[in-house]
Amino acid sequence: MPEIQGADRKLTFGEKAVGLTFNPSNDLDVQAIKEAFAKTIDLCNDALTAPLKPGMTDNNERNRMLKVAITNAQTAQMWAVKAVTWKY
Repeated sequence: MPEIQGADRKLTFGEKAVGLTFNPSNDLDVQAIKEAFAKTIDLCNDALTAPLKPGMTDNNERNRMLKVAITNAQTAQMWAVKAVTWKY
């Protein structure tokens, strides 16, 4: 499996969310998909604590949408991995 840069470092929230270190077949496509979705999830997770942009008034609704986005990114990542490993 490709090495995670600084393998002794703590995984990010997104890397944990996609199970970045679980790739028993060492499939490069699986790794690439997981890395891409981990970045997207990290951006959404970081936005949860970012200040509101000018004109934004509802932090609770923004946070709900970000959490939905994280959940859907995890779902999309799982389907993408399923597709690139499909054998039937």
